[in-house]
Amino acid sequence: MKRIHRDILALSVPAVIASVTTPLLGLMDTAFTGHMGGAVYLAGIALGGNLFNLIYWLFGFLRMGTSGLTAQAVGSADSRRQWLTLYRSLAVAAAAGLALIALQGPVASLYMFLTSPEPQAWQEGLLYFRILIWGAPAFLATVALSGWFIGMARSSKAMWMSIAIDVINLAVSATLVAGIGMKVPGVAIGTLAAQWGGLGAGLLMVRSLGSFPRFSLAEIFDGAELRRFASVNRDIFLRTLCLIAVTLWFTREGARQGSTMLAANALLMQLFILFSFFMDGLAYAGEALAGSRVGAGDVAGLKATVRALVKWGAAVAVVFTVIYFFCGEAIMRLLSDDEGVRAAAADYLPWAVTIPLMSFMAFTWDGVFIGATATRSMLGSMALSTALFFILIAALRPLPANTALWIAFLAFLLCRSVTLSIAFSSRKSWKPQ
Repeated sequence: MKRIHRDILALSVPAVIASVTTPLLGLMDTAFTGHMGGAVYLAGIALGGNLFNLIYWLFGFLRMGTSGLTAQAVGSADSRRQWLTLYRSLAVAAAAGLALIALQGPVASLYMFLTSPEPQAWQEGLLYFRILIWGAPAFLATVALSGWFIGMARSSKAMWMSIAIDVINLAVSATLVAGIGMKVPGVAIGTLAAQWGGLGAGLLMVRSLGSFPRFSLAEIFDGAELRRFASVNRDIFLRTLCLIAVTLWFTREGARQGSTMLAANALLMQLFILFSFFMDGLAYAGEALAGSRVGAGDVAGLKATVRALVKWGAAVAVVFTVIYFFCGEAIMRLLSDDEGVRAAAADYLPWAVTIPLMSFMAFTWDGVFIGATATRSMLGSMALSTALFFILIAALRPLPANTALWIAFLAFLLCRSVTLSIAFSSRKSWKPQ
């Protein structure tokens, strides 16, 4: 086996495990509520969970920017910059988390206005949100830690941190929901405990790499470095806004069709989320390898890395397509015992089955472009794909609303794959941004 493939496996296997365990927070919450005896609970968790996805995606630059900048510091053998990148990311995470707690009221009100959910479903979703928002600082800090571990080519640390989060979540949620009989609050408290416990585990992982070096505030908040940090993350932030717009509209269209369709789309989106986090495991390896190649000025090594990543991504996409084709309905039964929700999900399962083949290249390119901090190309691709999504939503109005929604979403994924492929092949310079 070529060295590049060994490097990808060494980085991606623990990263895949960490990525697969990440959506288990959502899957476990969905599974617990899917057996509470009513679609309203599942719809409520879908609303609350999607709201947190939107909020945390907005701060996705904490992981992506941290990973790319750290990997380039590793490639240039700059230990000081590696640690300072972590400190800056954790400082931003803490400030953002506290701001979210302070602004929870306006955030919830805006989300309710935009999605227009049924009152009973929103009541459950708001209860979930009010409890889980207190984990915002911890969750965002673990996002920053994950990016730093990946950039440092220490993806096994991110894996163990994610496993700790899921073990805590399962233990607490099972005790509160299955043991005591709590409903939505029990699910939320379980996830909240997991987020703070995961932060503690992550800091212990950092400590295992050596003592925390001391820097002055002037060094941490150095103007030139902060501007570079902001430049990279600005594009990622705007890119994420586009992703949020698509996700929010997807949730809104489902909510307008009632709690059953909202819950059915939530089940189907778990297939996308599971695949996306699995692919992100490979993309994380791409971030570390591409970032270090760019930091070292090794363009030939970068292109070899890309070729290998595409082969691995295609293989994963084929495997997931086969699994979803033959086992999709069984997965739906595992996640919910509501016959109406499962029947609605089954009608649209064929669309969800195509997700892996439509999107695997987009995830692969994300890893490469993040590692290279070529964030402007990522923003351009996302903006064009988002425009296509909304154009198709408008153009396909004669079709059933949910059919048009899924066609537009799949086109959005495919457009990202195609445009990023073009951006890579046409790029002439791979110097650090």
